[in-house]
Amino acid sequence: MRRFSQHGRLVTLSEINITPLLDLAFVLLIIFVITTPLLEKSIDLQLPHGGQPERRLDPNDIRTVEITTTGVYALDRQRMPLAQLISRLTQDFRANPNTVVYIRADKDSRLDFTAQLLNGCQNAGITRYSLRTDPTTP
Repeated sequence: MRRFSQHGRLVTLSEINITPLLDLAFVLLIIFVITTPLLEKSIDLQLPHGGQPERRLDPNDIRTVEITTTGVYALDRQRMPLAQLISRLTQDFRANPNTVVYIRADKDSRLDFTAQLLNGCQNAGITRYSLRTDPTTP
């Protein structure tokens, strides 16, 4: 810290300049505001059109499964094989019976991939799932 002389004595400056800290905080806030929407979509999917806007559920009850055109599965933005995905969904359903599985399948993906997932959910006793669509008109 700097010492200033005041009438022949040395005085210590005890104030901290917080302006650079505020500048850094605002820059980080802007970066997070810009990057957060980009993190919400992990797989680029083209959902089929139709359906109605969704009603609100408790976010803790929702598990989102995404299926690409090549049959790659992702549970809550984590890619994994179908068997592991069904196992994780089963664990989540046993821990929380209100679990709802949102299925986001690309409109050009084979129906077989979605059918395999639905069959696995039914075999595990998971009966609450929702096939997601894009409610906007093309």
